[in-house]
Amino acid sequence: MTSAAVGAPGSVRRSLHSLWLLSARDLRVRYSTSALGYLWSVLDPLVMTGIYWFVFTQVFHRSVGEDPYIVFLITALLPWVWFNSAVTDFTKAFKKDARLVRSTAIPRWIWVNRIVLSKGIEFLFSVPVLALFAVFGGAQVSWALLAFPLAVLLQSILLVGLGLIVAPLCVMFGDLERTTRLVLRALFYASPIIYGVGNLPGVFADIAAFNPLAGIFTLYRVGFFPDQWDTLTVVVGAAVSVGILVIGLMVFPRLERPVLKEL
Repeated sequence: MTSAAVGAPGSVRRSLHSLWLLSARDLRVRYSTSALGYLWSVLDPLVMTGIYWFVFTQVFHRSVGEDPYIVFLITALLPWVWFNSAVTDFTKAFKKDARLVRSTAIPRWIWVNRIVLSKGIEFLFSVPVLALFAVFGGAQVSWALLAFPLAVLLQSILLVGLGLIVAPLCVMFGDLERTTRLVLRALFYASPIIYGVGNLPGVFADIAAFNPLAGIFTLYRVGFFPDQWDTLTVVVGAAVSVGILVIGLMVFPRLERPVLKEL
């Protein structure tokens, strides 16, 4: 492909082309070295779903979530895997390709956003699995399913913002990589994945609204479970997601030069 076809150096079109090439490279590397290929994008959430479904329906008497519980779980576990894997990769976004980051003219934000895009594509590849569970699990579908694309958009906004903050900070402060993994473990249980926001007692439901994942997961679920809708959680989650993006756009340019010195 000629340079004219992808835009002039420094142009938005050229940057988007570079973003796509790097994201596609990540996907090729991931699947070309794996015998299971596509199955890896769904195997992790499927195993997690199976474990939690068994524990909460066969071992203990479940008092959270809705039926069919396996659909309730997977509607949040699939986007959680996208979130978790993307944030984990943010911690080494620049270190992994340090030489290329230093030596190429590709805008540095692309090295962060390529992770959001490639992991997002893997998430979209897993959506047919959700559809199969919904059909065979007997889940009811409503017009609120149209909120699903909005959830994808808000999660993308949140991840871009977090990536612009986390990726450079992890270069400057090495301990943040391990700290991020610990935070992600705690965040899993602090997010409405194995339970819904409505299952939280008293003031905890209001506090949970400030976790942007709570609003995002609500949007993913509401098409199958209309009772999961919570206006406060969705509105606050959207506001926090956009706020994190704004902070990321402000912080990243100031950290870019120190990051290049550290690489």
